[in-house]
Amino acid sequence: MSKAHRGKGIRELAARGRGTCPVCSRENTKILYEQEVGEGDTKTKIKICKTCKAALKHGKKTVPQQA
Repeated sequence: MSKAHRGKGIRELAARGRGTCPVCSRENTKILYEQEVGEGDTKTKIKICKTCKAALKHGKKTVPQQA
């Protein structure tokens, strides 16, 4: 089983992969999961936390609109 989001794999990232999630605004959590935002040619990737990734997958939350 892959362990890309734990320990040794995230040590090279800035702040060891921690920050504020743009979806739930939770601070100092691991922001390691990529999510595409936008439609058509304006798609961008943002990094979100694990719980928001699961909530987006199941339709419980929506991705915030970019300004």
